Amino acid sequence: MNLSAETHSIPLSDGNYIPLLGLGTYGDPRTTRKGTALECVKLAIDVGYRHFDGALVYFNESEVGQAIREKIADGTVRRKDIFYCGKLWNTFHTPELVRPALERTLKALKLDYVDLYIVELPMAFKPGKEFYPKDQDGKHIYHHTDLCATWEALEACKDAGLVKSLGVSNFNRRQLELLLNKPGLKHRPVSNQVECHPYFTQPKLLEYCRQEDIVIVGYCPLGSSRDSSWVNLKSPPLLEDELLVSIGKKYNKSSAQVALRFNVQRGVVVIPKSFNPERIKHNFQIFDFSLTEDEMKAIEGLNKNIRFVELLMWSDHPEYPFNEEY
Repeated sequence: MNLSAETHSIPLSDGNYIPLLGLGTYGDPRTTRKGTALECVKLAIDVGYRHFDGALVYFNESEVGQAIREKIADGTVRRKDIFYCGKLWNTFHTPELVRPALERTLKALKLDYVDLYIVELPMAFKPGKEFYPKDQDGKHIYHHTDLCATWEALEACKDAGLVKSLGVSNFNRRQLELLLNKPGLKHRPVSNQVECHPYFTQPKLLEYCRQEDIVIVGYCPLGSSRDSSWVNLKSPPLLEDELLVSIGKKYNKSSAQVALRFNVQRGVVVIPKSFNPERIKHNFQIFDFSLTEDEMKAIEGLNKNIRFVELLMWSDHPEYPFNEEY
């Protein structure tokens, strides 16, 4: 695979293309300073990023959209150069709520379409104004979801030109097959966004998705922050791994750059999240070296099936953990 800072997109099954490296734009809305996403996305575009992963539930799509529009206005990029992924949140699985949810994202971004729109999780919360509905005991209120009906509503959004490609997130093989085997399927899911890094390489799911021409998009490709609300703090720090550090020394790269290059080199899209200007630049510098076959195999051998992300809000759901079995 011939990758460069300027050209690192791979084809999706519907004929569109996705850049292998993107910027995750999640920031805790309670602690992230207003304007941070705006500044960081503009910087990222100047650095060379063209893929941005966002969501309505991140509460910053208006800033991300403003950054994209400003960089289009100053001539740095054209709209067609940018790849934006939005997400259908868990309270909007009911078919009649799907298009209004996507339209909320488009309104916040002030864009005519998104490049990829994905079902964020295969399970649903109770529909309503609350994004995280809870009962009187403080437990999250789940809701039955018919994934095939939700998917048909998404297909209608694609047919209406509101989205270029459709995908999913945190789906296991059974849930993917539910969609792929759906009678009258019009548009196949082109991607599946899941946790993926050297300690959680997803070999079985990756192989299955390759067979079905579904691209894996890896979140938390560097492990993750140590936020106890959604991260298993017992997980060992990935970036301190001796093998990643030693390979990095050989190429004058960091363990983070080696971890990103590993996934990109095997065709897995990575979306490291950062609002740190230096790290945004640092994470992009992975196209001026490549790993040998032996190094790739050695890093694959680090797999411990360790999941950093736990999302305990789903811990009482019968399908939790969501993609445990591939």
